[in-house]
Amino acid sequence: MADDILSTGGQPQPNGADTAPAAGMISQYIKDLSFENPNAPAIYQSPEPPQIDVQFNIGANQVADDVHEVTLKIDVKAESGSTTAFIVDLTYAGLFGFRNVPVEQIQPFLLGEAPRLLFPFARRVLADAVRDGGFPPLLLEPIDFGQLYLQQAQAQQGGEQGAVGTA
Repeated sequence: MADDILSTGGQPQPNGADTAPAAGMISQYIKDLSFENPNAPAIYQSPEPPQIDVQFNIGANQVADDVHEVTLKIDVKAESGSTTAFIVDLTYAGLFGFRNVPVEQIQPFLLGEAPRLLFPFARRVLADAVRDGGFPPLLLEPIDFGQLYLQQAQAQQGGEQGAVGTA
């Protein structure tokens, strides 16, 4: 397959034999959304702005041949003093299809590029949920998921080399 791509310069083959690599989003959706406002209406009387803790998690799994689901999980907890203002748990997902993509390039796409594509939509859902809960919208700063993936890959590679060196 790689020889076919190299011999044609990555151009489509005659008779519909397209060998160019392609990756794309098939669909995106809210997989799970929970908003809790456990101390309403008293929390609206708090003069102190809430401290906000945001946690992210990215997951990927293969759901069919050449189709993977990527989930972007965002957990937010806001506390004003020792009182919980709100809690939001969002799992936003997308289906991504691949054709003629080398196996070693799929994981970097799934854990770096796919979350970057999903994030603006997840951010909007999160902001709307917080606003609809009676608080100012929570607008998360953009995240460089590609850089985070590279840092994590380097850390894992460094850990494996350290483990091999001590054995």
